[in-house]
Amino acid sequence: MSQVLDTPPPTTTAPPDDVDLAALAARHGLSVSGARPTLPEYVRQLWARRHFIAAFSTAKLTAQYSQAKLGQLWQVMNPLLNAAVYFLIFGVLLGTKQGVPDYVPFLVTGVFIWTFTQSSILAGTRAISGNLGLVRALHFPRAALPISFCLQQLQQLLFSMGALVVILLAFGVPVAASWLLAVPTLVLQFTFNAGVSLIMARVGAKTPDIAQLMPFVLRTWMYTSGVMWSIDHLLAKHTDWPSWVGPVLQANPPAVYIDLMRFALIDSFHGSQLPPHVWALATGWALLAGVGGFIYFWKAEETYGRG
Repeated sequence: MSQVLDTPPPTTTAPPDDVDLAALAARHGLSVSGARPTLPEYVRQLWARRHFIAAFSTAKLTAQYSQAKLGQLWQVMNPLLNAAVYFLIFGVLLGTKQGVPDYVPFLVTGVFIWTFTQSSILAGTRAISGNLGLVRALHFPRAALPISFCLQQLQQLLFSMGALVVILLAFGVPVAASWLLAVPTLVLQFTFNAGVSLIMARVGAKTPDIAQLMPFVLRTWMYTSGVMWSIDHLLAKHTDWPSWVGPVLQANPPAVYIDLMRFALIDSFHGSQLPPHVWALATGWALLAGVGGFIYFWKAEETYGRG
């Protein structure tokens, strides 16, 4: 018995100080948990999970109004009700419809396109902070979450576009070949929205309170984007404004995409109402936000879900 009690406990041998732990881990196939991959590898991983992104966005869209009696009909009714309120306040009470041909199609197009950007950014802001359980439980490129939320908003916009077509035809707007321009416009806008959502997802992951501030920021942004009023008509009325105001308002990204969609769908909205080099401007905003936002989000990949 005494021999058992006198036996010293087993000891663990610490690695010598001169051992390269990184080399030792690499030799045994070990890697840092959650380490950020290279940018090309990150893109490859994201592409490999494209089916998850599509399925996740569709599931979120289906569940969004699952408790409402009217169900998915709210996907169209919400922006239509917003457009009706804006028509009453801005079109009728404030008179912004004066001098704007096809004001109802003009307004509804602006509301639908703006809602796409607004909803994408709001959803992106909460993409990480609102899904910490999923982020901590599974290993996947975190960019999949904000991108899937933007894809969800794109699907919702496509439902709304069906109602927009009916409104255009009801107000006498003819079908034209220019309607095909809606496709590249939506591609560029989606790229812009996804980039801004990725930026806000990283910011929101570090500072969740930013989600409470964003509705006020976006509301202000909406009023400067020509959703309810015509930018060129406003500038024509206020010739005393500083010369820089007009180019800034016209180069505002949501205003660019709204005007491009109006130009594509409404025959009374002419090219003279578009800012100079509008397609280059729309492409530039999409690339700047899309590529820049993706890299900005990727650089913090290791930090999401921690702390």
